[in-house]
Amino acid sequence: MTDPTVAPESTSTLGLSAVEVLTTTRAVRKRLDLTRPVPREVIDECVTIALQAPSGRNRQHWDFIFIDDPELKRRVADIWLRGLAAPAPQSGPAESRDDPQGSGWRRVAESLDHLAEHLHEVPVLLIPCLRVTSRSDLDTIRGQAGGWGSVVPAFWSFMLAAREHGIGTAWTTCHLSYEREMADLLGIPFDTVVQAGLSPVAYTIGTAFKPGPRADQELFTHWDRW
Repeated sequence: MTDPTVAPESTSTLGLSAVEVLTTTRAVRKRLDLTRPVPREVIDECVTIALQAPSGRNRQHWDFIFIDDPELKRRVADIWLRGLAAPAPQSGPAESRDDPQGSGWRRVAESLDHLAEHLHEVPVLLIPCLRVTSRSDLDTIRGQAGGWGSVVPAFWSFMLAAREHGIGTAWTTCHLSYEREMADLLGIPFDTVVQAGLSPVAYTIGTAFKPGPRADQELFTHWDRW
């Protein structure tokens, strides 16, 4: 007989502190267990936590699309791969603050290559989306801040909750070069729903992760003026 006071294995957590969750939730591209299913009830628990994320005017205009059908995952991965091969738009200075020589990028590129090879095998893929009246809602900086500020916290909260459940995630955006094609594949209404990224969702191989290298916090902090 099942002991009702003991949580089932699928919903077990790691018991990390808030600081540990916040500092060790890494982009996991290589250490993904491709053989262990992720139960929907565990995903539901993570979504329940994500529901508490702040959103603009508390409108909660975000949605998560989870893909676990094998053939559909393969087609999603095909679009993602074409996006990975497409030229990436420039978004700010190219060099990293903590790694101006770019040596860290080689590790990222290697892990991306691994993810590219196995994305279709990941148990679940997640695409976070933002509902808009029309895409012109994001034409202004204020509109973008309000819009992305309503889906990004929920997505990140899901990632943090997943980490506590021993599940790895990684925020990617390359498929957005073919966002309309992905929308057509998944039945997303393109004119009123904007995709924000794509993440693998899989249990990690081992649960020990450490904080990543970062530049000194003084480089990020400004008081009273720039």
